[in-house]
Amino acid sequence: MPETIYDVAIIGSGPGGYTAAIRAGEYGLKTALIEKHSKLGGTCLHVGCIPTKSLLFDAEIYDHFKAAKEHGIENVDGMKVNWATIQDRKNKIVTKHAKGLEFLMRKNKVTTISGCGRLTGPVKNGVLTVEVEADGRKSQIQAKNVIIATGSEARMLPGLKPDKDILTNIEILSLDTIPKSLIVIGSGAVGVEFASIYKSYNTEVNVIEALPRLVPVEDEEISKELLRVYKKRGITCHLGAKVEKVEKTKTGMSVTFTGADGKQQKLEAEKVLVAIGRAPQTDNIGLEKTKIKADRGFISTNEWMQTVEPCIYAIGDIIAGMPQLAHVAAMQGMVAVAKIAGKYARPVKRNLIPGCTYCEPQIGSVGLTEAQAKEKGYKVKVGKFPFTANSKASIMSSHEGFIKVVSEEKYGEILGVHIIGPLATELISEAVTAMQLEATVEEMMFTIHAHPTLYEALLDGFSSVEGKAINI
Repeated sequence: MPETIYDVAIIGSGPGGYTAAIRAGEYGLKTALIEKHSKLGGTCLHVGCIPTKSLLFDAEIYDHFKAAKEHGIENVDGMKVNWATIQDRKNKIVTKHAKGLEFLMRKNKVTTISGCGRLTGPVKNGVLTVEVEADGRKSQIQAKNVIIATGSEARMLPGLKPDKDILTNIEILSLDTIPKSLIVIGSGAVGVEFASIYKSYNTEVNVIEALPRLVPVEDEEISKELLRVYKKRGITCHLGAKVEKVEKTKTGMSVTFTGADGKQQKLEAEKVLVAIGRAPQTDNIGLEKTKIKADRGFISTNEWMQTVEPCIYAIGDIIAGMPQLAHVAAMQGMVAVAKIAGKYARPVKRNLIPGCTYCEPQIGSVGLTEAQAKEKGYKVKVGKFPFTANSKASIMSSHEGFIKVVSEEKYGEILGVHIIGPLATELISEAVTAMQLEATVEEMMFTIHAHPTLYEALLDGFSSVEGKAINI
């Protein structure tokens, strides 16, 4: 039997797992972090959030240079993209932060263990046993608590497998060259972000979405504005479209789909990106040896991330009813560890989770959409403020989009804030803070915002609920 008994063992080192491990170390808990891959960080760091945003930032710089003459910068007509350098920069950023995680584990006295972690059964005599398999060899560790943080993987259309032409978020991040044409199946965050990246580099991009609008989880007006801007950018979007067939051709790929009008169409491109969502990775982790029953792979927990099995917690993309976002996993990890350590914490509230999409224009949102608020029976009052009326947006030549505030009519409770436009993914943080602290529209109307800034557009956004925006 192993001699060491950890206070907590964490299976998976993505944002949820590594955050939980660091916080556990800060609380002085004896902690083990089990990771099946050679490097810490999970999907987010290696083939998700971080490398994608690196490519998006480089694409944004390229777009700025294309408009350089407007800003008095000349002789940029001969500029060209060095794709290898862009990829190398992206890889260096990932490597830097992966090494940073290794340092943080040492700093917080977290034991990292290589291998696949599996539950072996329920708690016995206050201890759980986790089997770890690495290179065909099996060993066991014991812990008083276990946190499952195994993350998710890209869903694939039936009958297809990823390769050099059929891409998921993994393959599209490491293309040797910029494709001349790309078909994106799915218009969630992954789909619209890669559509944005490659359109910036002059790729011909088509987006196919089964639902009637882009970014379907967002407020309908956000979807409508993104469609308008994407059309303006030259990205063709096919909405309410059902994919019938994906085939290889002599020159690349073809996708046959039935459009919203019932007519069948066929598109051809060098590459196809399948971005239809992510599946929880809960197979082969020993759930069947416990009372935990997954529903389509998802695990249910209480507000403290506890499963039905005593001393077993679950966090991140595998949790039922929560968005699959890195920052959600991280906070859930901190909540779970606080519960284990007997420390103060506040549960994650679904309506206070910000969603961020880093396409151009950016999208940031929190809380209820207008439609959701009405469905819940609220008497809704809405305010809207366009970035065309914000001086900093003019300075930045970034006028697309608006801020939309959804509030409750009688008391001015902020129910939701939805932003599409410049730095929306940063600006949304004020709205999250306001809602976390239960601020009202009136209180935000009398909160001083610095001038000239993009974030003062939020002052006008909140004020517009009462018809009192200054700049329109």
